[in-house]
Amino acid sequence: MKVLFILAIIIGAFLLLLLSLCFFKLTIHIRYYHKKDNDDLKIEVRALFGIIRYKKTIPLIKIDEDSPSLVIEEETEITGKKETMEDTKQFSGSDLLNFLSNSQELLNHVVHFHRIVRAFLAKLTIKNIEWSSIVGLGDAAHTGMVSGAIWAVKGSIIGMMSNYMKLRDMPKINIYPQFQGVASETLFSCMIQFRLGHAMMAGIKLVKYWKDGFPNFKTNETSIQSKQ
Repeated sequence: MKVLFILAIIIGAFLLLLLSLCFFKLTIHIRYYHKKDNDDLKIEVRALFGIIRYKKTIPLIKIDEDSPSLVIEEETEITGKKETMEDTKQFSGSDLLNFLSNSQELLNHVVHFHRIVRAFLAKLTIKNIEWSSIVGLGDAAHTGMVSGAIWAVKGSIIGMMSNYMKLRDMPKINIYPQFQGVASETLFSCMIQFRLGHAMMAGIKLVKYWKDGFPNFKTNETSIQSKQ
């Protein structure tokens, strides 16, 4: 009798913990800055009021001089770890092709994949969107044309985001044309929030509607140099 009672307490505590996790909110901060040949991307994930924190910084994105590939340096910080993990990765065109092929393979194995993803995106709240750009081509006419095109692209992207996700406030979008010089600078930042339960439900649906066994994913050996 005592064993059943203890077992019931353990199961009840587990279910209570699982239910509590469903209501925990995840917050993702994204900041991207580009100026000429310099790029800086920061992604920070917070949970439990900031107690759990995962931060990834990519201070360098450049094209490799010796091969047609991208070189990416990244730094990762995790709550509880004093050391920052640093990686250098190299991605080639074949990696991109494999990614597209694997994405199609995943689509073929999950029934109603687009519906599941769209239902999850509808639960996301995005706010504090700031997107400012400085553009200059050295020619006033060309700068004006490109600035107008960038306005259209930004408007389309924000419209798409508002169609799939919940915008909490009005995005701050700016473009500053530099008619007398050459300039290329962009700053984008936003905050995305969703409850862990919504992500868990999306994962359950992916498993539920999975078909035809395991997908045949393609992999490439990626050049990675790591240090701590």
